[in-house]
Formats: sequence, C-alpha cells, structure tokens
Amino acid sequence: MFPLSSSTYELTSLNFFNSCFLILLHHHLVVVSKIVLKKRKSNEDWANRRKEQLEQRVKKSKSDNFVIKKPEQFIREFRDKEADLIKMKYRGQQPIKASKFTQSKLLFIIRIQGKSDMHPQTRKLLYSLRLRRMFTGVFVKTNDRILEILQKVEPYVTYGVNELIYKKGLAKVNKQIFPLTDNNIIEQAMSDHGIICIEDIVNEIANVGPHFKEVCSFLCPFNLNKPEKALQGKKKAFKDGGDSGNREDQINDLISKMN
Repeated sequence: MFPLSSSTYELTSLNFFNSCFLILLHHHLVVVSKIVLKKRKSNEDWANRRKEQLEQRVKKSKSDNFVIKKPEQFIREFRDKEADLIKMKYRGQQPIKASKFTQSKLLFIIRIQGKSDMHPQTRKLLYSLRLRRMFTGVFVKTNDRILEILQKVEPYVTYGVNELIYKKGLAKVNKQIFPLTDNNIIEQAMSDHGIICIEDIVNEIANVGPHFKEVCSFLCPFNLNKPEKALQGKKKAFKDGGDSGNREDQINDLISKMN
C-alpha cells in the first residue's frame, strides 16, 4: 500500500465529515408541510389579535366603568330603592279605576325610566313585560293582570294605542333575529296559526285576534331611539305634565319621535 499524501489525506477527511453531517441531518430533519405551517401562522395571528382585543376591552372597562362609589351614594341608592318599593306597594293596593286606563283592547308600552333607583321587585315586573332596557316597547293585550302591573310600574313606563310594526318589527326564529321583510320566514314560523305575511301579523295585533299571544312571542321587543326633548325625566303622570302613565292615542306622537 502506498502512503497517502497530505492533500489527499485532508480531502478524504473532509469527505468523511461531510458524509457524517449529512447522515445526522437526515436523521434529525423533520419535514413540515405548507398546510401545517399556514395553520400555525393563522393560529398565532388569531391568538395575537385575541390578546389585543382582551387588552383593549380591559383598558376600556377600567376607563369607562371604574368608578369608586362613596358611602353616601350607597345609602342614597338604598333609600331610593326602599322608597320605590313602598310606593309600588301603595299603588298596588289602590283600586284600579277603569277611567284611568284606555278602553282599547290593545296597548303599546314603552319603558322610559328605571336604573339605580329601582327596586328589584319593580324590575321583575318590568321584565315580565319583556321590558329589560330603557326605550324598548311591546304590544300587550289589555286585561286585569296587565292593568295591575301597569299601575304598579307606572312611573317607569308610558303606554297607549299605537300603529307600529312595519318600520321597527323584528322576529326571533331559532334564537336568530330577522327583520320583518321576508314573508317566507313569517310563513315558516307562523303558518300553523294561519299567519303567512306581515299584513296578517298587523291584523292579528290590531284586532287582538285569537293568536295574539303567539304573535307577540314571535316578535322581539321594539328598540326605539331616545327622543329629543320629548321626555323630561319626570315620573309624574302624563296628564299632570310628566312622562309616565297613560297617553292614549298621543302615544303615537311620542313613538314618531323615537323612530
């Protein structure tokens, strides 16, 4: 055997080390498809966006809602709620005067008051009418139960006879809300009651028909706008210069300002 020259020896060593490196690289290199890489990238982007949204939400909540109440404010709110409960019970004990309420079979009730000064029992009565927020309205059929509730919560609502559905009407089907612009939706949901279009809904409500309850359950509470200078924030009766109570046909004037 012939002895190797130094240059040949170095070249052989270099090839040996390159071969070893390639073998190690082959064993440790993991091939990742483009789809997996794109999914990782999208997940990272979504996580970053979600983190930013949460940070902005926390920052906004701290800046908008973080208010330190003084003890005097807690005491005042407690006294207002207790006073509201006493007044509500007093109104409930009074006999219902037929002349105080409209003789129409149909009423449209709007919630115009009620925040921190409202007792939980008063809030519960408003919720029973589906009036969970201010400036929402519902159609109701006039009966003794409704008149009793109206007498108890009178400072927080105003009501009367109304003509309203076409512009503000919304329906709830399978927990989804739809505007009353597609008669197919109405037909699919209410055909069992002989109601197939918006005109049938208007007729059923206006005449307080046999399926009035089903139609009102189908309709969402009407979301109205805060009227400009139409409400003074007074809990006195409308006939005495306030905002609450029976407006009879004049409810339409208020609703026209809230559309």
